[in-house]
Amino acid sequence: MHEAPLLWSALLAYVVAGSAAIFALALERRAERWILALLALGLALHGAALAARWIAVGHGPFITLFEILSSNIWSLTLVFTLAYWRVPAVRPAAAFVMPVLFILMGWLLVAHPGEGHFPPTYRTLWLYVHVGLGKVFLGTVLVAVGLSGLILARLAAQGLEELAFRFMAIGFVFETLMLVSGAVWAQDAWGRYWAWDPLETWAFLTWLSLAAFLHARVAFRLGPRASAVMIVGVFVLAFLTFFGVPFISTAPHKGAI
Repeated sequence: MHEAPLLWSALLAYVVAGSAAIFALALERRAERWILALLALGLALHGAALAARWIAVGHGPFITLFEILSSNIWSLTLVFTLAYWRVPAVRPAAAFVMPVLFILMGWLLVAHPGEGHFPPTYRTLWLYVHVGLGKVFLGTVLVAVGLSGLILARLAAQGLEELAFRFMAIGFVFETLMLVSGAVWAQDAWGRYWAWDPLETWAFLTWLSLAAFLHARVAFRLGPRASAVMIVGVFVLAFLTFFGVPFISTAPHKGAI
């Protein structure tokens, strides 16, 4: 009862913030303070909604499609908001980042908010470590995608390609740690570090694609537009890994992200 109004109020704040960012970029207006305030308000309301659900069902938002979408919207928005706050050059990228979050919000609206079973293998600290690292990884890549959108739309200021590369490098570190922590958790839960189940395989392919981008960017001195296209490609693969495979796989990993 307490979760729903908080959640929908948060989504409204996100939508207004994203719409303001798009109009500000299109009309060349400055609205950074308002956008940041709306994002912060949305995060506070959304965090309260997640806490209310956690208390009501007795476990974190890790099981159902509704929970996973909601928690990922919150974490992605959190990472982007921190970047928006601390790195002024990132701010115009909100016009490209928020539409991605709008897609997840639309998906959330049609997802069933029912409860799910919390399996015994999830009752471990490794769940929070593994999932937390994954969320930071995807968030940093999303920031790089927003910067890439500016580059591809020819709205880029000098240095944005280098900034996008740095966010991708940070993402690579967090994804590597995510895979390592997942392997440790898998050993505790299922008695093996790696089994090439669908989600493990896709996560490794995402890691390889990110490593390939970083290598190509350093070794072949890619231009800004080529780098931007590769960044978008890595994000698409990561997006499918996080929001596609867990919900079609019948392996034990299903729903673990």
